Amino acid sequence: MAYLMGIDLGSTSIKAVVYDETGNMIACGSQPTPLTHDNPDQPTWCVWDPKRIWDCVVYASMEATSKIKNVEEIKAVAVTGFGMDGLPMDRDGNPLYPMISWHCPRTIPQYEAFTRRIGAENIFHRTGKRAQAIDTIYRMQWVQENHPEIMDATDKWLLIEDYINYMLCGVKATDYSMATCTSAFDQRTHDWCDDLLREAGISKSIFPKAYQAGRVLGTILPMAARETGLAPGTVVVLGGHDYICAALATGAIDESVLLDITGTWEMLVLATDQISITDKLYESGYYLEGHVAKDKCCYVGSTVSGDMTEWMRKNLCAEERMIASAQEVDVWTAIIDACHKSPPGSNGCMFLPHFSGAGAPNRNPNSMGAYVGLHNAVRKRDMMRSVMEGLDYQFRMMVESFTENRLGSPQRIIATGGAAYNKFWMQNKADITGHCLEVPELYEATPLGAAMVAGLGIGIYDNEQQAVEAVRRKVTVYEPDHALHEQYNDYYQNIYVHLQDALKDINHAISKRFR
Repeated sequence: MAYLMGIDLGSTSIKAVVYDETGNMIACGSQPTPLTHDNPDQPTWCVWDPKRIWDCVVYASMEATSKIKNVEEIKAVAVTGFGMDGLPMDRDGNPLYPMISWHCPRTIPQYEAFTRRIGAENIFHRTGKRAQAIDTIYRMQWVQENHPEIMDATDKWLLIEDYINYMLCGVKATDYSMATCTSAFDQRTHDWCDDLLREAGISKSIFPKAYQAGRVLGTILPMAARETGLAPGTVVVLGGHDYICAALATGAIDESVLLDITGTWEMLVLATDQISITDKLYESGYYLEGHVAKDKCCYVGSTVSGDMTEWMRKNLCAEERMIASAQEVDVWTAIIDACHKSPPGSNGCMFLPHFSGAGAPNRNPNSMGAYVGLHNAVRKRDMMRSVMEGLDYQFRMMVESFTENRLGSPQRIIATGGAAYNKFWMQNKADITGHCLEVPELYEATPLGAAMVAGLGIGIYDNEQQAVEAVRRKVTVYEPDHALHEQYNDYYQNIYVHLQDALKDINHAISKRFR
């Protein structure tokens, strides 16, 4: 039986996972993803150093391949990861500037100026992508304005997955799902938008050729083989955006499945074979992105999630970390135990989960996070539970925006990502939304989806449906408690949905002064 490797470039960790053809994990390796704050005068600015990212891929891959008796059994590898972040490279493949991270706010002025001049709605109608300050085109404008000599020397701007593919096999290319992240790609023609790029002052030639995911790029370079432990001749297949690969792994390849992915970002994804870029879609808070499945695209809604739970863990949970250490359990076990001791509604404490601005459906990069409803009876455990509830209210808002705008008629909601295995969190989602959630027992859906794309590329699977059936696993179903749902419905309708507008002016004032 052939093995397949998926390399997942995550914001928190970089993983290399080897699977067999039926989705069983054979070996894995991981490394923390190193975020670098590159300017002492701008403490919020941050980048990914390309050499450190490649080193993490090397170490994670070597850790995985060292566990394989015969590495020649790994027939193909595909790379997946987060979008938008990329770097300029010269003709010889040398990086000219670090990758500006999606955490970094430096491109907000370029985003605001360009969307004000061109119109965010016009950009959407041209590309199907909702304009965000983290989109690649604004990184390019920032470099053009601050380091024009770098843009002059640039041969190609490669997104982070594309850079790793180049390091693996020497080919500069991207796929449709990643190309969408630039906010400069026309999904109807599968080509770069000449008019938008002219308006932005960026040459179309700086972009690599875009292809359907699953295209064979080549075989691994000798040096990359030595560094990663992969065998010479291992095929490198073009992967795609992380959560779109996860959609393939979970079977979200048609309109029957609405996929919820909870990790650093929370994404709602629905596959479709129709490219319909309309006012209705724009107003819904959703956008279109290319799928890794052939002849498909996706409706996508997104908002940042994991940063806030990580902030909670670091800043509110010192006691829980000590308990976890003493009891030799995972810290989240202690955190969830504390959350259980807080009543539904967190004793009146409400949390607005906008640490990185507001995502779908009411996007606003200047919105900020907030605790409201603090009073003498509120305890730390209430503040902890309210973070989870705030994220789940946001999830409900996304689901309702999707269904109210009739973007599709999904019959099931499938959840995946790290938080999908947190039973408290999933049950709370079901209770707040009133919907059943299914959690498939997959090992790391994102790298599995990349491995499946690799298998499709070399013909192990004939088509996406066959690949999905090959890796199918049993699911855990979370059904809503209807009494709790009614209680949460009151909190949601009468409090949560009003928070963003109520705090808008204050948050904008703070954002302008401290971001």
